[in-house]
Amino acid sequence: MADLAPGGDTAARDLLAGIGRNAAALALVGVTARYVDQVGAVDEDGTWSGVVELTWQLDGFDPAPSEADVVVTFAPDGDTLGIVGFGSADGGGRSRTPLWLRGELSVARTAGVLVMADGTTGEADDVAQRVTRGIQVVRRVLPDWEGPVVVEVPASGADLDETLGASPGTYADIAAVTAAVGSGTADDAPVHVLVNPDVTDGLRRAGAQVVMSHELVHVATDAARSAMEPWLLEGFADYVALRNTRLPDRVTLGRAVDAVRRDGLPEALPSAADFDTRSDGLQAAYEGAWLACRIIAERVGEERLVQLYGDVSGGAAIGDRLRMRGLPLGRLTATWRGTLADLSR
Repeated sequence: MADLAPGGDTAARDLLAGIGRNAAALALVGVTARYVDQVGAVDEDGTWSGVVELTWQLDGFDPAPSEADVVVTFAPDGDTLGIVGFGSADGGGRSRTPLWLRGELSVARTAGVLVMADGTTGEADDVAQRVTRGIQVVRRVLPDWEGPVVVEVPASGADLDETLGASPGTYADIAAVTAAVGSGTADDAPVHVLVNPDVTDGLRRAGAQVVMSHELVHVATDAARSAMEPWLLEGFADYVALRNTRLPDRVTLGRAVDAVRRDGLPEALPSAADFDTRSDGLQAAYEGAWLACRIIAERVGEERLVQLYGDVSGGAAIGDRLRMRGLPLGRLTATWRGTLADLSR
C-alpha cells in the first residue's frame, strides 16, 4: 500500500501504510476498485480526483461486500500516478469515505464483536465492552439473537457524515446510528453501528450504554431495512435499552414533558418528520415513542409487544395488530396523551 504513494510524499505514504495495516487487522476481503470518472479539474501541480467504485468486506462479520463510490485523489509520480488521499475535497457529501480509508485505526475484538475506532486502543476497548454489555441487555428481550456486531467510531461527527456519505451536519446531534456502510440496498448489504463521539463523549457511562443497547436492538431486528412507523421502531429500541434501568419519568421523559409545557399536548404519536435528524424536537420524539411502547407492554404484556414489533416489521398494519391485542391505536394515543398531560402538570 505504501508503494502506491508518489515518491517523496511522506504523508501519503504514511496514510496508505496505515490503511494496509487496517486491511490486516480487519481481515478485509473482497476488495475491488474500478475507476469511474474524473471529479473537477486538474490542479496546477497535476493532482486530480476521480470517483472509484469500491467494494470491501469484513471477513467473518459482513454477509456480503459493501459497495460505494469513493473519491480518490491522484498525483503525478514520474511517468505514472500515485494515490495521495481519499474523500471529497469539498466535503459535500457526494461520496462516502469508508472509515478504514481514513488512516490507521484502533481495532478491538471480542466474541462476535468487532470495533474499529479512529482513536486510541483504550477507546476501542471501551466501546467493545459497551457492546458486550448491550448484547446481554438485548437478549433479555430477544433471546434468540446471536449477532455478529460491527461498530465504527469515527473521530468526529463531521467524519461520521462523510463515512455515511451524508451532507455535513446531518448527524451532528445524533449519538449513534445503525446503517448500511455502503450504498448497496440488497438484503445482505452489511449494516454496522456508527458512533458519534462528539455526542457520546459528553454522556455519562449509563447514558452511553443506553445508546449502544438501543442501536444493538436495531441490529438484532434489522431495523435499518424496515419501513415501519418510526415511533414503533425507535420506541421499541428504547424500551429494550431502558427496560432494566431505574430512572424516574422526570428523567426519561424530561424533554417530552418540556415540549408539552412549551407547545401544548401533541395530537398524535411522533411522526417521521419528528425523527428528522435536524429536528429541534428530536429527543422529545424519542422519549414519546418510548412511552408509547411502554404503555403497550404495560397493557398487553412485553411478549405481545415483541410479537407486535415482529408482525409490523414483516409488513402487517400496526392498527390491525394493536386492535387484535385489545389496544386500538386511538386508545393507545389517548392513554399516551393522558400520561404526558399528567406529567406536565
